[in-house]
Amino acid sequence: MALSVRLRAGAAAALAAVFLAFAALGIQSAAFARSFKDDVPVIQLSRLPPEARETIVRIRRGGPFPYERDGAVFGNFEELLPRHERGYYREYTVRTPGVAHRGARRIIAGRGGELYFTDDHYRSFKRVRE
Repeated sequence: MALSVRLRAGAAAALAAVFLAFAALGIQSAAFARSFKDDVPVIQLSRLPPEARETIVRIRRGGPFPYERDGAVFGNFEELLPRHERGYYREYTVRTPGVAHRGARRIIAGRGGELYFTDDHYRSFKRVRE
């Protein structure tokens, strides 16, 4: 029994040491775990539909935006994008030719400059690369 108590104490001490090492590096456990989850497929900017490239130009210029909801907070409720605090992501409509409403295509812009494209109304995303 004394041996099992020492083994448990040793395992707890090792776990605490690992936690403290990550804490010393400023790595939060959720952020560390998230880095392995960031497996969003990539699409080259040049491969996006022209309307999506036009939306990105508008985002970089700060507008004007043709749709009232452009620039609204994107909640990432599906958690398909890396987790961040609320307000980190903003959504912008990508015009769909032949559709009278907003359609399903969007660019999601992260505060860090990252861009994501969805053409199926948030069911899947591709990270945009220059």
